[in-house]
Amino acid sequence: MKFNLNNALEILERTPAVLETMLGDISEVWTAATEGKGTWSAYDIIGHLIHGEKTDWLLRVEIILSENSDKRFPEFDRFAQFEDSRGKSLPDLLEEFKKLREKNIAALKAKNLTAVNLAEHGIHPSFGLVSLSQLLSTWVVHDLNHLSQISRVMAKQYKEEVGPWINYLGILQQK
Repeated sequence: MKFNLNNALEILERTPAVLETMLGDISEVWTAATEGKGTWSAYDIIGHLIHGEKTDWLLRVEIILSENSDKRFPEFDRFAQFEDSRGKSLPDLLEEFKKLREKNIAALKAKNLTAVNLAEHGIHPSFGLVSLSQLLSTWVVHDLNHLSQISRVMAKQYKEEVGPWINYLGILQQK
């Protein structure tokens, strides 16, 4: 499928509600669980999504659309959530994510992006030249990736309990 802003917004606008439905009011045994050392829990993932809302997606949109000659993106700290989320409850994180996403979507819509805008470029610190449409496509897939990750982490909590059905449950075979 070719990038289409309206299609992208369908996912970006729904992610907070999906997360609230999936994680709101469930026990910490689900939301604090990981897949082992060095992996993330649902709680960690929500913190990561919040950090992205604050320091990544819209900031990079602004850089691409700016009149500045320097279109380099700053580095993104993929692990900032471990410090930033410290002491916050999951309901607090879900609410913060919802508010930040609503604000960012409103700001994105207010830009009235055109096909010309979507073809403009910025400079990613690792990948080099990237277009606005690639950035926005990545934002959508990033959400879907982390929704899948949360499902996988939660499913793996019953990996030993499903017995022989494990052979039919592909989610339990993923890393």
